[in-house]
Amino acid sequence: MSPEPVNPNLPPDQVTVFIDGVELAAPKGSMIIQAADRAGIAIPRFCYHDKLSIAANCRMCLVDVEKMGKPAPACATPVMDGMQVRTRSEKALRAQRNVMEFLLINHPLDCPVCDQGGECELQDLSLGYGRSVSRFSERKRIVADEDLGPLVATDMTRCIHCTRCVRFTAEIAGTYELGGMMRGEQMQIGTYDGKPLTTELSGNVIDVCPVGALTNKVFRFRARPWELIARESLGYHDALGSNLFVHARRGDVMRTVPRDNDAVNECWLSDRDRYSHQGLYAEDRATTPLLRVARNGDDGDWREASWDEALAKAAQILGEHRGDALGVLVHPATSNEEGTLLARLAQALGSGNLDHRIAQQDLADGAVAEVFGMPVADIEQADAIVVVGSQLRYEVPLLQARVRKASLHGTKVHVVNPVDFEFTFEIASKRIVPPSQLAAALGQVELGEARRVAVILGGVAESSPYASAIRAAARAFAEAHGAALCRIPQGANALGLARHGVLPGARDAQAMLRDPRAAYVLYGIEPGLDFADQALAMQALGQAQVVAFSQFACQSTRKVADVILPIGALPEIDAILTNLDGFDQHAVAAGKLPGEARAGWRVLRALGGALDAAGFDFTELDEMRAAAAPQTVAVARGTAAPVSGNGLELAVSQAIYRSDAVVRRAAALQAHPLTVGARIVLHPDDARPLGLADKAVARVAAGQGVATLPVALDARVAPGCAWIESGYGATAPLLTAGRVEVARA
Repeated sequence: MSPEPVNPNLPPDQVTVFIDGVELAAPKGSMIIQAADRAGIAIPRFCYHDKLSIAANCRMCLVDVEKMGKPAPACATPVMDGMQVRTRSEKALRAQRNVMEFLLINHPLDCPVCDQGGECELQDLSLGYGRSVSRFSERKRIVADEDLGPLVATDMTRCIHCTRCVRFTAEIAGTYELGGMMRGEQMQIGTYDGKPLTTELSGNVIDVCPVGALTNKVFRFRARPWELIARESLGYHDALGSNLFVHARRGDVMRTVPRDNDAVNECWLSDRDRYSHQGLYAEDRATTPLLRVARNGDDGDWREASWDEALAKAAQILGEHRGDALGVLVHPATSNEEGTLLARLAQALGSGNLDHRIAQQDLADGAVAEVFGMPVADIEQADAIVVVGSQLRYEVPLLQARVRKASLHGTKVHVVNPVDFEFTFEIASKRIVPPSQLAAALGQVELGEARRVAVILGGVAESSPYASAIRAAARAFAEAHGAALCRIPQGANALGLARHGVLPGARDAQAMLRDPRAAYVLYGIEPGLDFADQALAMQALGQAQVVAFSQFACQSTRKVADVILPIGALPEIDAILTNLDGFDQHAVAAGKLPGEARAGWRVLRALGGALDAAGFDFTELDEMRAAAAPQTVAVARGTAAPVSGNGLELAVSQAIYRSDAVVRRAAALQAHPLTVGARIVLHPDDARPLGLADKAVARVAAGQGVATLPVALDARVAPGCAWIESGYGATAPLLTAGRVEVARA
């Protein structure tokens, strides 16, 4: 290799490398395999993954490099100017075949019964590089399987020690739960302590595993990959809008896998988005229109009806209660198309009582969802990040992964929270204070000389009774430091619904419930668990006539509704959602609609037609999309309910696997270690005077109601504060309480 560059026209940070005779420009310090991948030149590999560190474990990527005596691993050999690389020479192929032979010595070769069959990297490469007969007759080793929990199944005898799963849990998830134990032939990959995986990203070890050692426990043995049809869809349980494929067989959703998009979710997927499809097939799924016969007991008496009869009844209720007598309450994961039609319906009926902000209690500033001040992908390059009022791991798991990535690159992360929530990155400074002090504590954060700053405001703050004050403090802090304000939208499509006019011109969600309307439209809501104030909601809805568009005919819906119209969930419909970066993203229907359920936009179109409402005279979804446009609504400011009561301040966060109706019905997620159940968590110094020990039972009283909850003691809770999770029926009576009185039950 000459000291003079082969191509002097290249930038100084580029070199020229020749791979299989093809001249390529590659960045200095990059590896041969990276240059080959960019050029579309195939090099076999098992341990290499472009999102993980280089391990050079498997040696499958050995190539022939000129002037190097032995084959070199392409994943760990940097390119040099003028380097000549051959990937298909006899020397390279012999080395690759030898490696494959060694890998298969102990492999069980159980392809016919392996759940990875048909999409196994080892199976694919063995076809090109393996022998038809083994030269080894020794007994194969056997490795005991380990129980990694309800999501990931293990067959560790198949493991080839590529360590992709180990590097994923260490580098991306940040939980360091998997590792290699012992050495040589006795080496095993596992958790050492035998406990299940607790990371909220555990399903990604299935994707990175190149063999059948780690597979999807929920999908296991249910179908073969070649039987599945893939449809592009989206995650709809947080505002990131992760890109994914839904795999269905004969219309039944079988599994969900990530779809690469570096600007959104890279190549990863949260467990909530991966496994929630189980909830689509719950026993209480709404499959046929239902009409109430009589209010008798909690559920009342119901009968099945035809669509014509159900729509006629719904039209009658709405036609009789127009204008201010009607309230329209919408789940914040509702699609843009459905939101547009709901806004048209409310306008046609003369009602300004329309809102999707059903889980927020302080809207005194008229706050609505807004685009992140800094694109998610750019957060990795921030000098400093301030996380305010957020349990980021549970709210948006892959946003937390981005912040971890930034931290590993040197970004300073500061935290202001009522609980010292567990994060998977180093914290430069933390202020753990009760919710009422979050706004003041934010002003004390010092950023030093950081120039590129992101302030992430999360759901613990946005859903608190002090939300408007915290938002004002966050905005002032961002302006003072030239920072990008990134408010996490409270709902998978809160930003899209705000853009399409699903906002109040009169009463907001809380005002509609505090001052009950004569009739309501509920759209995609499970009324017993989705509202900020469940008791207030159930009382107001129970006194009114209610038309419920719902995926589930659950007990709380049956208790308040007069008509239940079954609609499809996102994996079953064509839809557009707007993510926190402001991108409109498309989802394509993958699963079949259950029973007589229909896509929500079709039901709304039929109902609008029955009411002779304007804007419902279309027949196809694309026709409606073409006519739809973002709307500007003068949002009515709400009123903040005064925080009263004695006792401990209450901090509320969303339970990760209790966030919406579909997730709450996913059995595997409910069995996950992160689903800890309803409880109240106290600081030991606060519990001691109350005579409460760990695992005791407490009576928790608030102005809105009383709950009996098990107690957990944790010094991470701010003194003077009590912490509960929402999404549970047992904690529902307390969610809007600023303070609670705790005593022994």
